[in-house]
Amino acid sequence: MAKLWKGRFSAGTHPLMEAFSESISFDRELAQVDIRGSLAHAKMLAEVGLISKKDLAAIRRGMAEIKTEIDEDEFVFSPQDEDIHMSIESALTKKIGDPAKKLHTARSRNDQVATDLRLWTRDKIDWLDRLVEALQKSLVELADKNRKLVMPGYTHLQRAQPVLLAQHLLAYVEMLARDRERLQDARRRVNRLPLGSCALAGTTLPIDREIVREELGFASLCENSMDAVSDRDFVIETLAALATMFIHFSRFAEDVILWASGEWGFLRLHDAWSTGSSIMPQKRNPDLLELTRGKTGRVVGSLMTILTVVKGLPMTYNRDLQEDKEPLFDAVRTAEATLACLAEFVPTMTFNEQRAKQMLEGGFLDATVMAEYLVENGLPFRSAHEVSGALVRLAEESGRRLCEVGLAEMKEICPLFQEDVFLRLDPAKTPGSYKSAGSAGTKEVAKALTRWKKRLR
Repeated sequence: MAKLWKGRFSAGTHPLMEAFSESISFDRELAQVDIRGSLAHAKMLAEVGLISKKDLAAIRRGMAEIKTEIDEDEFVFSPQDEDIHMSIESALTKKIGDPAKKLHTARSRNDQVATDLRLWTRDKIDWLDRLVEALQKSLVELADKNRKLVMPGYTHLQRAQPVLLAQHLLAYVEMLARDRERLQDARRRVNRLPLGSCALAGTTLPIDREIVREELGFASLCENSMDAVSDRDFVIETLAALATMFIHFSRFAEDVILWASGEWGFLRLHDAWSTGSSIMPQKRNPDLLELTRGKTGRVVGSLMTILTVVKGLPMTYNRDLQEDKEPLFDAVRTAEATLACLAEFVPTMTFNEQRAKQMLEGGFLDATVMAEYLVENGLPFRSAHEVSGALVRLAEESGRRLCEVGLAEMKEICPLFQEDVFLRLDPAKTPGSYKSAGSAGTKEVAKALTRWKKRLR
């Protein structure tokens, strides 16, 4: 089929160039939003008198047929059509003739593709927000189910202080909340209309961009025609938000992988989310979680790709920008699949309470509580820290826990110790003593669970 831009050229495109430059193989993803944008543009053209109402009716009829064909997987996407815009316009021309040739009045593929990509990204952000919310709900429900389970909290991958498992899980709920905020913040800048900017300079024709803006539900117009067609910072922002979200997924996956290991033994993976070994019959592998870690690199790579593509591009549109779509499409698809899996996986997590108790017994997790006990009895914190450290050394050298050191031995190091110190020296009860807002304390975690259940209702 002859190109829609054939007038300037006397020779056809080389077959290798055809294959190298086509984008229909991937930008067909934009088909539905391309139709939406074209219909809004046609409505505006009719309202300002650049096409007739009869032309508009024909365009609407033809587009409805094309949409049905796409929905029913009957539409033929041909590489010769170069991109999704030309593919749909060619099909429309076959169906309705001359009215289709009027549709491209006062627009360019430059502002058309920018509009399509913004529409697609806006829709996907809204969908991803719902998927992230579903994962948050799964985590909150799991935390609520295990609200009394005490486990070691870690710093430097060393046992540090006793915490409630619920506090650990809610930490990821908080991270996901910020991920949703980042996506919504990006959405505000996605939600601006480029259409009407044409190739780069606008048009001499009497169009009304506000009609299109309102029809497509954009919050505002892109106010500089050159910026509108050339920048892809909205893609960068969206990918940056997804990359950050995947960093959180990866950290969660790493925690669960450790918990499910034989060394931790804190969690048993459900059969539905585990795989075996082709040679070692005993293996139960956390493939979902390992793939989540691995796909983080993929999404971060998508961000790096678009940053590299746009770096140093001169004003305005350059064909390099064709490379903006595949990284974005791939990252969004990866996010959709990962979120769907994690939301279903989380409720299957089953914890070993006996193992959690065993893990609390080592590592002197009550050393900080002991220091704070001395602070409450008038000792400066640095001195209390030194005393508690000396008692840890004494207990470690004699193979005892802190609660097994006698009161007389404690008094030799610091006379402020009294019998009531032993009420503090049980790591399993420590969360009941935390008082600060947002802490891993029993009361604060209960407040957080109530707050999150209300927010996610």
